[in-house]
Amino acid sequence: MGTPLAKRSPAELSGSGAFLEFIAGWHAGLESLNLQADWAAHEISAQHVAVFVVDMVNGFCHAGPLAGGRVQALLAPVRAAITRCHALGVRHFLLPQDTHQPDALEFAQFGTHCVAGHTESETAPELTALPAAADYTVIPKNSLHPAYGTGLEHWLAAHPGVRYFLVIGDCTDLCVYQTAMFLRLAANAAQRECRVVVPESCVQTYDLPVAAAQAIGALPHDGDLLHLVFLYHMALNGIHVVKAVE
Repeated sequence: MGTPLAKRSPAELSGSGAFLEFIAGWHAGLESLNLQADWAAHEISAQHVAVFVVDMVNGFCHAGPLAGGRVQALLAPVRAAITRCHALGVRHFLLPQDTHQPDALEFAQFGTHCVAGHTESETAPELTALPAAADYTVIPKNSLHPAYGTGLEHWLAAHPGVRYFLVIGDCTDLCVYQTAMFLRLAANAAQRECRVVVPESCVQTYDLPVAAAQAIGALPHDGDLLHLVFLYHMALNGIHVVKAVE
């Protein structure tokens, strides 16, 4: 075994450069996915598909302490992906959304946000205006995870034919990651075939530079790096990461 990460000097950590270059090359090589062709290749029809639209709420897109331009910029590609899937006949749209209790323990990590009953916890209006909105199933959640205390597992059990999952939204390394990994690992544990797809153009995370984080006593968060690393980690775990869907 090598030297533990916590004991490695900055100079020693620079040895990870080759790996980071590899990930950057992997990312640059991502290709777009034609949904119809992919479904045909896996003997899938629209009734077998569920689109997970993660945390596209006002509190991350428009107003509130955690709202930001990186997530707001997702609205256009997310709208396009929903519209495309709906046009192809998909009717399962699940929206796991932060809907926190007023005393949520998660606030110790991320501050108060998306409290139940507040406009921050509501679906962004750009998505509720779509024809597909009639088929939305909102899944309120009090943590990063889409299934802990939410009833999602009951929905999946009631829809055993759904075996193709498209995961879009925010944040790449937090709720999107938890959602995609839950779907993949739950299927692995049950020996159930499924396909989990994450299009890079439809997911994003936040950025908090070191200086800004230190000024407010928070942990910094390099959005570009963590977006890239967590996309790769999802791919490492059998999730099909693509550039975009069409």
